[in-house]
Amino acid sequence: MTTQNGGHGTRPRWRAVPGVRALASYRREWLVKDLVAGVVLTTLLVPQGMAYAELAGLPAITGLYTTILCLLGYAVCGPSRILVLGPDSSLGPMIAATVLPLVAADGDPDRAVALASMLAIMVAGIMILASVARLGFIADLISKPTMIGYMNGLALTILIGQLPKLLGFKVDADSLIEECVGVVEKIADGAVEPAAALVGCGGIVVILGLQRLLPKVPAVLVMVILAIAVAAAFDLGEHGVSLVGELPEGFPPFTLPDVRLADVAPLLGGALGIALVSLADTISNASAFGARTGQEVRGNQEMAGVGAANLAAGLFQGFPVSASGSRTAVAERTGAKSQLTGVVGAALIVLMLLLAPGLFRNLPQPALAAVVITASLSLADIPGSLRLWRQRRTEFLLSVAAFAGVALLGVLEGIAIAVALSVLNVFRRTWWPYNTVLGRVRGLEGYHDTRSYPRAERLPGLVLHRWDAPLIFANARTFRDEILRLARTEPRPSWIVIAAEPMTDVDTTAADVLEELDEALNAEHVHLVFAELKDPVRSKIERYGLTGTIDPRHFFPTVEAAVTAFRLRTGARWQPEEPADGDGDGDGDARRPAE
Repeated sequence: MTTQNGGHGTRPRWRAVPGVRALASYRREWLVKDLVAGVVLTTLLVPQGMAYAELAGLPAITGLYTTILCLLGYAVCGPSRILVLGPDSSLGPMIAATVLPLVAADGDPDRAVALASMLAIMVAGIMILASVARLGFIADLISKPTMIGYMNGLALTILIGQLPKLLGFKVDADSLIEECVGVVEKIADGAVEPAAALVGCGGIVVILGLQRLLPKVPAVLVMVILAIAVAAAFDLGEHGVSLVGELPEGFPPFTLPDVRLADVAPLLGGALGIALVSLADTISNASAFGARTGQEVRGNQEMAGVGAANLAAGLFQGFPVSASGSRTAVAERTGAKSQLTGVVGAALIVLMLLLAPGLFRNLPQPALAAVVITASLSLADIPGSLRLWRQRRTEFLLSVAAFAGVALLGVLEGIAIAVALSVLNVFRRTWWPYNTVLGRVRGLEGYHDTRSYPRAERLPGLVLHRWDAPLIFANARTFRDEILRLARTEPRPSWIVIAAEPMTDVDTTAADVLEELDEALNAEHVHLVFAELKDPVRSKIERYGLTGTIDPRHFFPTVEAAVTAFRLRTGARWQPEEPADGDGDGDGDARRPAE
């Protein structure tokens, strides 16, 4: 007899937990590599965690709390062997845009932390529910062009937002344009603190220089050590340079965030946007690193793992997290084999807080700004934007619109615009699909686009037309208008054959339009004929009763069969045709094949 608790036939439920499975299959030879990778990874986790916390408008210590708990949470529930989660530069501005408006001008930092923690719990709830509902495909709602534009806008927003901290002054602004104006005015007024600017700009030079010249050297760690040494040697705290100061000692405390009921709605809006970006980041990073290690990516399990990481962070004064490509790459390069690498990193950070909480007391804030700014530069994809300009102008314009949404309206509004533009672009392609007239080309099998082969042969009295989309409510009238236009070209056709292989659906609205179209064509002694219609679509047409209007004999299994039937009926012969200006133009994309 088998039991749920461990009989011979059924495994106990706890064995389904990814962390338990990973522990059961762990290989002894991985241990040293995971320990070394964990030590190296920690050198990156600490400064980036602190920097990204301040990017989110939160105390630096919360970045370390978040890092500890999300690593542990994902190690238990995450399916990827080496994916590293943590505070992320792409989420920081979104967290700030959600939390800071709910905190008064001189608000309590504890309230900001509570709001950010509740935000992480909400993100966790969204991720876990989406995982249960198997909604991993939601990550596809943002197309690559709109994501490029969004990330470019985010990079600019982060860069401008960190300049005041880098240069040693403050700017009060509610938008990117106001912040740009404020930075310029402060610089013109001589508000730049020379020592802070020297540390911050020097930090950027050190990080970028080492990343380019010595990529295997931990550039961020080297810069942080140098900045601490300079601050201590020259007593920069007494020369107008803001320092991180002493961090709280000990393990992060378990805390249920206390927020007002009125805060729930705005937090939920931010959580939805953060969950979408975090999911897209996680799936893309898991896919990229999974392909290198031969590990299959399971999107729904990844959502559950990220949800668990966010839940753990939210219950211990943390904020929302995402997968990190840069930190995962570091773990991979240093030989990480399992999530033990992240556990080692979390343990070392805890030891630091217990034994040496003052280790970063002399770390200058401009140095943290340098960390964030160099991270923002990696978000921007200028070559990708230029490639879109060269390859497809409409998608370049989508990218620009997403960029403008972030830069002019805000980070949360920008992600909403990016999603809306992606969905609208899909709708646009369905509304105005590519459609064309086909002809016969000597030496090539089949029938081909007359735009590509203008001298293709045609049969007098016959038009072969291909419609590259499902026929639905959004494009049915466009289809009707195009067929009526073809029916009135000279010489007048008697058959219009639709090469319907790309037509994957016909909805009820389109069926009504087809019925009206067939009656209008019959009045002009033109027959509407379908070839290569898929069986499920043909079944729908019969269910709609269209075969009572469209002659059932006008459905052919192939275009060749339809052409043969027409030739047997009329005796028509193939003739080359010199296309007239504009002949064969369709709508939308069909008029702009090189968009």
